[in-house]
Amino acid sequence: MSPPEPLAAPGRNRPPLIELDRASVTRGQVRVLHDLSLRIDQGQHTAILGANGCGKSTLIKLITRELYPLARSEGGPPVQVLGQSRWQVDRLRSQLGIVTGDFGATLADMHALTVEDAVLSGLFASFVLPPFREITEDMRTRAAEALDRAHALPLRRRLYAELSTGEARRVLIARALVNRPQALLLDEPGTGLDLVARGHLLAMLRALARQGVTLVLVTHHIEEIVPEIERVLLLQAGRVLADGPRAAVLTGERLSQAFAGPLRVWQERDSYLATAG
Repeated sequence: MSPPEPLAAPGRNRPPLIELDRASVTRGQVRVLHDLSLRIDQGQHTAILGANGCGKSTLIKLITRELYPLARSEGGPPVQVLGQSRWQVDRLRSQLGIVTGDFGATLADMHALTVEDAVLSGLFASFVLPPFREITEDMRTRAAEALDRAHALPLRRRLYAELSTGEARRVLIARALVNRPQALLLDEPGTGLDLVARGHLLAMLRALARQGVTLVLVTHHIEEIVPEIERVLLLQAGRVLADGPRAAVLTGERLSQAFAGPLRVWQERDSYLATAG
């Protein structure tokens, strides 16, 4: 199946994929994002990196409308996706495919579905196939296309509940791709994967980036930042600590500060690796 035409390079004539303007979020009595401003353009592969508790999950929920920023009396909207501050969930999914870290809940919702039906459910912004909705041949073609792009087409007839963690992760990415979005927002996609499964995942992400799907990767593992991702945004305590080319951000000094401990960073081929000490 042929990939879509690559997106044009970022430009001023197109709205940014994601834009935050001094966005703040409070959870309980604690402010977890502090006047956060950032812009990610369409076609600009970006990694958002930081330690546990730095605000990455809150940022994801802010973009997906699971959380809302604090109201303020002046200025424009704090959060915009593709130039819009208000989105219906199904419309948002058709532009920005979302793969979150809550994989256990997803499995519980989809355990009785075949892999093909699990992917088809993404067309309805649901974890089940709505009753009385006709599943057309075009829909099945789109599901097969998405599974193929996620390197999961051979799993098509299997039950989702029988998959390994790595297989299920590829199916969830296919589910996000079934709407043919311009971009993917991936929240800790390597969680729970063994070394081989993680290698397959990273190879798939590289292929999607080359096909023109913009990647926004949220992680605390620098080895998941594939070479196609040239920009890294480093979060610490709900604020931007560093933002720039990955060679400038992925240094021992920067990461030691962000993760509150000494880290040694080195590069092997096109990948960055780190270890404590």
